Amino acid sequence: MKLRGKVHNYGDDVNTDVIIPARYLNVYDPAELAQHAMEDLDPDFLKKVKPGDIIVAGANFGCGSSREHAPLAIKAAGISCVVAKSFARIFYRNAIDIGLPILECEEAVDKTRAGDTLEVDLSTGEIKNITRGLTFEAKPYPNFMLELINAGGLIEYTKRKLAANRGIKVRR
Repeated sequence: MKLRGKVHNYGDDVNTDVIIPARYLNVYDPAELAQHAMEDLDPDFLKKVKPGDIIVAGANFGCGSSREHAPLAIKAAGISCVVAKSFARIFYRNAIDIGLPILECEEAVDKTRAGDTLEVDLSTGEIKNITRGLTFEAKPYPNFMLELINAGGLIEYTKRKLAANRGIKVRR
């Protein structure tokens, strides 16, 4: 699976409270959450982001509270992927669970600027900065995680698996 988009660049320690402010935690509709994504950190985020765009950030992206709202908000806003130096552990898991691809690659972060165009191949881990003519290597996803992401997350993956197995009895 290849993704391609314009880069929106952020620094270290972007926490879940600035990805989606706590005042919106009673909202569960992804489209409504998207309307408030990054608004306290980057008030013009929604004006700039286009479907398929990519966030590139420093270390510890998604730190803070363990809310699933954070990756859901940026995915619903149109972000196709996040490339960072590192991710908070719970954000990493929540992102995969909702089908938002995230990759760790320090070199790509250090050599990418806002407005650059990246192409990310999730199956190989290759990250190409089309604007600068550079190629980087992140750790590729194992097949089972690619299946989760391609399905749109854990819930959709499970629904598909259950539908495929409907009518088959499991023996113990």
